[in-house]
Amino acid sequence: MFSTFRDRFPIDDKKRNEYVSYFKLMKVPAKTRLLEEGKISKKMFLIETGCIRVWFNNNGKDVTTQFFFENNMVGSIESFRKNIPSPVTIETIEPSVLWWIHKKDLDKIMEEIKEIPSLRDMFIDAIFDRTYDYMKQFISSIKDSPEQRYLNLIQERPQIIRRIPQHYIASYLGITKVHLSRIKSKLAKG
Repeated sequence: MFSTFRDRFPIDDKKRNEYVSYFKLMKVPAKTRLLEEGKISKKMFLIETGCIRVWFNNNGKDVTTQFFFENNMVGSIESFRKNIPSPVTIETIEPSVLWWIHKKDLDKIMEEIKEIPSLRDMFIDAIFDRTYDYMKQFISSIKDSPEQRYLNLIQERPQIIRRIPQHYIASYLGITKVHLSRIKSKLAKG
């Protein structure tokens, strides 16, 4: 799992092995809640295999905000960094193999990599990429029709279409399952 990061992170093997040793393996079935909304996050997860969704409860209705797949790191960043209750629940969709790291260990790594410009820049870029994804999704939810949002998803993130159950896709797009079925039927007819 961690060999894929060897070329991306220019640090010596001893330090890399130390960092890797902080991660613990866990294998979980689908629908495992890794973090509950309202709880304080103490772990970040790296996905080896599987799929995770991030969602929140809006008056009894699940609202999906993001999906994560292999080689993605996921956590409630605001809860993790600021030690505040998480605004979201993090849950597996598929049986998953995950590596988790405790906050105190990741904080130690983060403190050390601040001194390595290339690693610091990679971390900052990753944060900006995630922020950009959220902003793009937010703007699309206001600007684009549900059909256009679905077409964007097909083009930009086909993995979601292939692997995610339809009711989660509908939630992510901000529409009902029935509306999603109508959109798919209309697109199939040409």
